[in-house]
Amino acid sequence: MEQMKRLRADGQRNRERIVAVAAALVAKEGAQVSLEEIARKAGVGSATLHRHFPSRQALLEVVFRDGVAQLCERAAAQPGKAPAAELADWLEEVTVYTATHRGLAAALLAGPDGLSAEDICCTDMLLKVLKVLVARASSVGALQAGATAQDLMMLANAIAVANENDPVTARRVLRLALTGIRR
Repeated sequence: MEQMKRLRADGQRNRERIVAVAAALVAKEGAQVSLEEIARKAGVGSATLHRHFPSRQALLEVVFRDGVAQLCERAAAQPGKAPAAELADWLEEVTVYTATHRGLAAALLAGPDGLSAEDICCTDMLLKVLKVLVARASSVGALQAGATAQDLMMLANAIAVANENDPVTARRVLRLALTGIRR
């Protein structure tokens, strides 16, 4: 992997602003949002955007990975919560993020510089966190015996895919799945 050149402070600010604006616009409008619109709302020129991100895929990859990394960091930043609540809250965040940003992964795979699913999936990063949360919940008897991190990841992903671009429904269905349908 090529090492990134060290950026001057203004260059780093521009890059961060571009990524933040891109993340907000992708969440709102989808992964096909105009690069010109991203540049304009970030307050930079098109050439500046392309200097930092030579292709749409390069920008979308950073947006996707940053979002997943933030989800993983938030899991570690919830001390004091009951393990079952900690697990449920984090699964909800992952499900809503995936439902809202599903087009992001598809756009990365569809582009001419498309990346392999392994390059963008971030599954390992998510599963590492989920395994810790599952172990905590299991240790206090708050999880059905035999439930695995992979099972819960599959559940969250299936709900997100079924409710693409509808995070409210994705959240509601996940909560229903986690609490069960019986009284």
